[in-house]
Amino acid sequence: MKITILCVGKLKEKFMRDAVNEYTKRLSRYVKLEVAEVADEKTPDHASEREEELIREKEGERLLRHIKGEDHVIALAITGDQYDSVAFSRKLDGYGMSGKGHVIFVIGGSLGLSEQVLERADEELSFSKMTFPHQLMRVILLEQIYRGYRISRGEPYHK
Repeated sequence: MKITILCVGKLKEKFMRDAVNEYTKRLSRYVKLEVAEVADEKTPDHASEREEELIREKEGERLLRHIKGEDHVIALAITGDQYDSVAFSRKLDGYGMSGKGHVIFVIGGSLGLSEQVLERADEELSFSKMTFPHQLMRVILLEQIYRGYRISRGEPYHK
């Protein structure tokens, strides 16, 4: 199975890039992993609701270009399903056992995901009702995927 973390925008801070690189390295022993980025749109101060919608649509079009028909797409959205780490580990195992060849986790930009991306998603996942910076969400997602693989293999990992 291959996992892609598909994100809007580039990581600006070195410490975030370092964390993503560390978890990517750790995950390489469990799964084929790719982190792909699409360009984000500049959001003007005091943007109208319509301007924000257009920005989400432009970013969404870029994201959808990376998704093929057979890909299993999981959109990170505040309204998505929430799991504890053990249940998330079971979900990861389930993707592999059900023959899903490519799972794509999609992280939107600062304004979230477009309706088109949410409609294409096979499921929505939420890590909290809180809002996290989309750059930090990459690190959190990678850490939870890593934790999930450690749990499913019965390997020690801090609680």
